[in-house]
Amino acid sequence: MRRWDLIPDGEAIITSTSRLLPVRSAGVPAMLKVADDPEERFGAGLMVWWNGEGAARVLAHGEDALLLERATGKVSLTEMVGDGFDDDATRIICRVAAELHGLKERPRPERVSLSRWFEALEPAAAKQGGIFRHAAATAEKLLANPRDVVVLHGDLHHGNVLDFGERGWLAIDPKRLLGERTFDFVNLLRNPSPQVALASGRFGRQVAVISQAACLDRTRLLEWTLAFTCLSASWILADGEQPELDLAVADLAARALAGGT
Repeated sequence: MRRWDLIPDGEAIITSTSRLLPVRSAGVPAMLKVADDPEERFGAGLMVWWNGEGAARVLAHGEDALLLERATGKVSLTEMVGDGFDDDATRIICRVAAELHGLKERPRPERVSLSRWFEALEPAAAKQGGIFRHAAATAEKLLANPRDVVVLHGDLHHGNVLDFGERGWLAIDPKRLLGERTFDFVNLLRNPSPQVALASGRFGRQVAVISQAACLDRTRLLEWTLAFTCLSASWILADGEQPELDLAVADLAARALAGGT
């Protein structure tokens, strides 16, 4: 706060990975974020790399701290979905993703490959069998022949794309991943809530909307969805919890791949 001459401008927000405080920097609304988790620190480096293109602009950074422009717009993508504009919210996120993925002229920052992330799926498949085994085989096929490899956001969903007013819709809170761009759209099918994600007919409709808006192969989107939801389920099981949402979405993806609805 002293180093960057910041003035508090709201209540602190404490999460499992970060401490955040709304502030003013030279009179401008900003958000100070101090990471308590290694993944968050790597994500900060990616925010710097994006340099405000498709993502919130970094005003200052150092050690574990990141000073970001603050989202002051009044619209929420989650609220848009609740108001009946689910497809519009999805298209907004797809446009933000296109901007993030389009930055290819700069040297890539240090990233973790999707292959490394998915290493945890094979042991889960051996232990759990069933759809986990199907997902592991699917992931192996996808990772052996990646398409359109880009720097990924890694956690692109309705809560990580915010309204920045005149600057438009911008992303926050990325992971440190490198891989096929299709992967970045899977989280749209698991969000913004379990109730929405599992609503009757929603999955198939959103697969069609995403495929069209992001120019993706529908089958490949379904395959990445099956692979990642089972990977996420394996993490949740390792924490001693039950992954109802992920397994339900994995089942929807598997059924769609098999020719069902």
